[in-house]
Amino acid sequence: MSFDVQVRKRVSGGGRSFDLDVRFRIEARRAVIYGPSGAGKSLTLLAIAGLLQPDSGRIVFDGLTLFDSGAGIDLPARARRFGYLFQDYALFPQLNVRQNIAFGLQRGLLNPSPRAGGAAVERWLQAFELDAVAGQRPHELSGGQRQRTALARALVNEPRALLLDEPFSALDPELRDRMRAELQVLLDRIDIPMLMITHDPEDLARFGEARLQLLDGVISPSPGPAPQAHRHGR
Repeated sequence: MSFDVQVRKRVSGGGRSFDLDVRFRIEARRAVIYGPSGAGKSLTLLAIAGLLQPDSGRIVFDGLTLFDSGAGIDLPARARRFGYLFQDYALFPQLNVRQNIAFGLQRGLLNPSPRAGGAAVERWLQAFELDAVAGQRPHELSGGQRQRTALARALVNEPRALLLDEPFSALDPELRDRMRAELQVLLDRIDIPMLMITHDPEDLARFGEARLQLLDGVISPSPGPAPQAHRHGR
């Protein structure tokens, strides 16, 4: 997996403005961008995914130009074919687990049928052990089940890479450790490239094959030592 990113974006609101000016190149199957809250990590990931248009710059993934302000190129999010896991999972509360997963395959405005299926949906229901709760809605699920549903939706369309926005921050510490282990097993099994953003040193320690530090909207030229991971109750 290779990302070549050079983008600028100014975000304004509430009488304040924030300038994102990131430049980096990554060549690794698993990479982590880490830094404190408010550093611009989510903005960077949204720009890569095609969910936020930079003011200027260029984004290239494995030789494919996704965005180039000078050349007038801006591929829509669906055409970029990334699986995106939002920090709060962004599951549709009115849809059951099966429908939420099937939504990743959906084109158009209609919601999938409550009995939506197909080989791809069934594969991920089984892979994440969600068969028994396939008819339940997000509010009826545990935190781990919600995360697995969101991951299944991100993977059902066979994406080029998986983009993860603080994937464990909404979980309690014990579940966080377990889901990290489950994600690592999953990544090993399906061999999909991954780019994660996080402020948690545990994520960095486990998934940071390549790592970049983001501070105040800029990639630090010298990341320095990784922050120390700590174990909960161990």
